[in-house]
Amino acid sequence: MTEISASAVKELRERTGAGMMDCKKALTETKGDMEAAVDWLRAKGLAAAAKKAGRTAAEGLVGAVTTGTVGAVVEVNAETDFVARNEKFQEYVRTVADLALKANSDLDAFKNTPYPETGRSIAEELTNLISVIGENMEVRRLKSLKVEQGIVTSYIHSAIAPGLGRIGVLVALESSGDKAKLETLGKQIAMHAAAANPQACTIADLDPSAIDRERKIFAEQARESGKKEEFIEKMIEGRLRKFYEESVLVEQIYLIDDTKRKVSQVITDAAKEVGAPVNLKGFALFKLGEGIEKEVSDFAAEVAQQLGK
Repeated sequence: MTEISASAVKELRERTGAGMMDCKKALTETKGDMEAAVDWLRAKGLAAAAKKAGRTAAEGLVGAVTTGTVGAVVEVNAETDFVARNEKFQEYVRTVADLALKANSDLDAFKNTPYPETGRSIAEELTNLISVIGENMEVRRLKSLKVEQGIVTSYIHSAIAPGLGRIGVLVALESSGDKAKLETLGKQIAMHAAAANPQACTIADLDPSAIDRERKIFAEQARESGKKEEFIEKMIEGRLRKFYEESVLVEQIYLIDDTKRKVSQVITDAAKEVGAPVNLKGFALFKLGEGIEKEVSDFAAEVAQQLGK
């Protein structure tokens, strides 16, 4: 049997964009002939993924899964919303979300996690899926949450299948209280977060540079309004409070009822019903395609170009 070197596998992978195991198999099948291996991968449809890698992937699905005290949310992107309804793609996102339950926040390491029953990694299985479906795709991000006791719950907005949709939220509540009531509370807070779009759980969790940026903007606005310097600091603090109420989860007005309570007060009040103090340990909010600059193309012109007109 021809011995296949790691450097040859690496070269073939760089040339084709195919998965490592597929590259090794191609070289094995062609007895180490690099050009024949490229053709072998092309014939199998596995080299096509490389050509698609540069195209913008801003659609896809957010997947969320929880099990008791652990939860995970992932975003897997594709080029069109049509792919989100593909059963193979949905199954991939579900599996990736399940695998994320045991992962940390290291995305590169996560992509190298073995994908079940394939002999490939998560990244390699995605390359394989790209060749099958015909669109560029990307495992963009993941987040997992865990509590020692209590619950981690999830909410999917605009769901197209169980645990899959365009917005996914995790909420982690630590408490020794009633699990069912904690689950209800967590779900409601998650629904609130999906609507209110908080940037951080608490004021302390905000990026200090974001606070400094807001402070500078508020100061400049106050000076341009002609206010005296002795009043400017008070104005800044007032506007920062407004910023916190808009950006910080526990400072926001709870949207699920009409009591005008802050989320922090809702959690405090819930302790009576739950039967024990409740601590919001964290949350994660993924909105599909958030922060990705989408390409705007002339579809008719694109078709004409492909037809050589």
